[in-house]
Amino acid sequence: MKELVYPFNGIDIMRRCKKLRKELLSDGSVRMKKKIAVLGGSTIGHIVSALELFLLNNGIEPEFYQSEYNKFYEDAVFGSDGLDSFAPDIIYIHTTSRNLKYLPDRPDISEEEVQQRLNDEISFFRSIWTALEKKFSCPIIQNNFELPLFRQTGNYDCWGLSGQSAYINRMNLLFAEEAVRNNDLFINDINYLSAAIGLEKWHDPEAWYMYKYAMSTSVIPDLAYSAASIIKALFGRNKKVISLDLDNTLWGGIISEDGIGGIELGTETAVGMSFSEFHSFLKVYKQYGALLTVCSKNDEENALAGLRHPDSLLSPEDFVLIKANWENKDKNISDTANELGLLTDSFVFVDDNPAECAIVEEQLPETAVIHLKSTAQTMYEMSRSGFFEVTSVSGEDIRRSEMYSANVKRKAQQKSFTDYSEYLRSLDMKAIIGDFQPILLSRIAQLTNKSNQFNLTTKRYSEAEIKELSCDPGYIRLCGRLSDKFGDNGIVSVVIGRIEQEILHIDLWLMSCRVLKRDMEFAMLDELVRICREKGIRKLMGYYYKTPKNNMVAELYARFGFALISTTENGDSVWELYTDKYTNKNNVIKVN
Repeated sequence: MKELVYPFNGIDIMRRCKKLRKELLSDGSVRMKKKIAVLGGSTIGHIVSALELFLLNNGIEPEFYQSEYNKFYEDAVFGSDGLDSFAPDIIYIHTTSRNLKYLPDRPDISEEEVQQRLNDEISFFRSIWTALEKKFSCPIIQNNFELPLFRQTGNYDCWGLSGQSAYINRMNLLFAEEAVRNNDLFINDINYLSAAIGLEKWHDPEAWYMYKYAMSTSVIPDLAYSAASIIKALFGRNKKVISLDLDNTLWGGIISEDGIGGIELGTETAVGMSFSEFHSFLKVYKQYGALLTVCSKNDEENALAGLRHPDSLLSPEDFVLIKANWENKDKNISDTANELGLLTDSFVFVDDNPAECAIVEEQLPETAVIHLKSTAQTMYEMSRSGFFEVTSVSGEDIRRSEMYSANVKRKAQQKSFTDYSEYLRSLDMKAIIGDFQPILLSRIAQLTNKSNQFNLTTKRYSEAEIKELSCDPGYIRLCGRLSDKFGDNGIVSVVIGRIEQEILHIDLWLMSCRVLKRDMEFAMLDELVRICREKGIRKLMGYYYKTPKNNMVAELYARFGFALISTTENGDSVWELYTDKYTNKNNVIKVN
């Protein structure tokens, strides 16, 4: 729903909240269901309503638990029957500067007393996080703190010992340090959000006095959108690709008309500097794992010449695919998605031409579109959009562009083979398949939340849950790493099976789409059956739960040789395989 993608009208969203919710719930979308507990230090009803809209729009249907007014500490530390029975998948703690207990309150306060107050404050919140983690083992989202609207001492407030702004800034640093140490704690940065919106617009003392809202009701959608961005990222709903036009998008001018020397790029002009800054901006997204592609109506020769401009900070090698031709741009995006093994809802398309933007919006409504009017506007819109919200950074994230580029080379080599098995053997593939190791737990949890297409049950796990499960003797766990002559793909497959006497119930089977059709699933199954035989397990039970995105694995168990036990009207199915009847299926991957 376009009304719920940044930039949006917050006042309009609050006015039409019920109508928008009704439209979303009746649009026929199949969404993942998640339980979200919201513990508030102020009134949270409207916040929950706005949060629901943004989650529904991102494919997540939430069920909420709401604490009573300002009972966040009691619910967390002392517990409540309602919260305990709710068993949340994620917890959002909505507190603000109004919930700080030890703000400096006199001018003669000492550094020692300020430090003690900071210690007491962080200990208060740490006790909340510890209690919740121990009980629920789920991700926790915690607001940091916005600056006050009123400063009695002027600029001294930001650096003096008695300054409340100075105290809040130090608390925000302490929160950041806690999040770095705790893999299941995520900070919702309302300090930045309130600054971006403006403290005068953020704060509404009258709303606090009358309704105990800690901010203006008009900015509640901005707050909810920010929290929803973290939640959808944790559940694998981020975008993956930035698809870019070239002329007047990555440089000023039209290269086919102005020539390589006539385009504006670099430090010589203001326009050139703006495009160079945009290059640097995009390069950071690539470094964090976003894929860059080109989608331009251009001759490929001109496109490559522009990207090889001496002042270009982006080179052809920074893009996993370059589509510079005269096809319609929606077709190029669809073709790019097919070649990368992704869906078009993974794309953000950026173009300066409003007509091209309108066509892509019409033909590919699931693709996000940003109309570039200026590079500054586009950078701000992308940074506020939450399309590429980062919740963790793994080695695979950093190398993602390199790994997809290697996939393009693999597909190019495939064209020279008429026998697909011979092509697979030519890749010289090697796999390491084994139990979960502590150093891999973060990547495994990330993969369970990001894999949607090759995922039979789409069950999601937090890192805390993966850590707990990794020590449980009642489970068989496998993760697989695949490499070949073009490079290392990293951890690409995860299997989790629950043991019940002589039966293994496969709770999770997933694989990264970038290694599709390379028989890695057969290598994983061979190893799974081998371990089951060692443990005296006679039968494997496989489960397929149909979603809008995982149709490609609907018949996976049939290809494995499982027998179909039952199906439901909605497409779910149950399968079984006896381990003594199984023969190995992998013939092309060397497994260590």
